[in-house]
Amino acid sequence: MRKFIVEREMPNLGNASNQEFRQLALGSNEAIAELDHRIQWVHSYVGKDRTYCVFLAEDEAVVRRHSELTSAPITSVVEVKRILDPTTGSAVARLRT
Repeated sequence: MRKFIVEREMPNLGNASNQEFRQLALGSNEAIAELDHRIQWVHSYVGKDRTYCVFLAEDEAVVRRHSELTSAPITSVVEVKRILDPTTGSAVARLRT
């Protein structure tokens, strides 16, 4: 499966209640089951007015279908090509020696 970051503009989401977050998660889980688990929701980062969701999926079309089933708007979808983190510098330095 490929990794995708989905940005969603959702006004005031950061102030949602625990019950509202629970409902969002349940809706996502139901959509995943309906899509025969061709997509996996890893987690989401929630800010004041937007969220960044990390998904593993067969392709972008499955990500977009999940969004349709959950009625969650998509601002953008980006496929992750590589991961850059603090260990990247160390790994590159080891390769040079």
